[in-house]
Amino acid sequence: MLTCKNLTKTYRNRAAVQNLTLSLSPGRIYALLGPNGSGKTTFMKMAAGLVKPTNGEILFEDQPIGIHSKEHIAYMPTESYFYAYMTGKDVGNYYHDFFQDFDSEKYFQLLETMNLDPTQKVAKMSSGMMAKLKIAVTLSRDAHLIMLDEPLNGIDIIARDKIISTILESFTPEKTFVLSSHLVDELEKVIDHAIFIKDGELVLEGEAEKLRAEYGKSIVTLYKEIYAE
Repeated sequence: MLTCKNLTKTYRNRAAVQNLTLSLSPGRIYALLGPNGSGKTTFMKMAAGLVKPTNGEILFEDQPIGIHSKEHIAYMPTESYFYAYMTGKDVGNYYHDFFQDFDSEKYFQLLETMNLDPTQKVAKMSSGMMAKLKIAVTLSRDAHLIMLDEPLNGIDIIARDKIISTILESFTPEKTFVLSSHLVDELEKVIDHAIFIKDGELVLEGEAEKLRAEYGKSIVTLYKEIYAE
């Protein structure tokens, strides 16, 4: 579904992503792992068409990132990107106008599931409520590739299970999910594949079960060892 070869993005003299070669397949849930500054967000933004690579190649369904890919890729950034005056309903209308694959009925069902009031303004929402709103609106698209950058950020421990259940309920064998989070213990329960990035470079990747069997360690333990320095 998504392939990149020697993908590199530099800002001035610093490489945020360097020589990344990777392939994502349909029907899988990937964990994109690494501490802040490792290149996870830059990679997602290049896949979403928001940032142009400095070098290398990135293709979605065998085509360069562009109009076609943006129609089928849903990306949820870490930052808030809604206008303060908007209500939850306004956010849904906004997405409905922009994306043909947006399911308004599903969106309002997700708002109800997450105990969000569609009439409440964004300006009055807490960080946790805003996190849930971003997840609801992103998962309401019938996109082929769905990338969620820190989907559990700002979510209290009680609500995390509900968020993870919502993500899993939105997954189908035709879709590819990429989840980035520093809460590796939460992701390990649901992922098929783990991708470890350090200083913009790929250091380890593979099916979660095979990695556990090969190294005799959990994904959490591997994460601690790779990034312990």
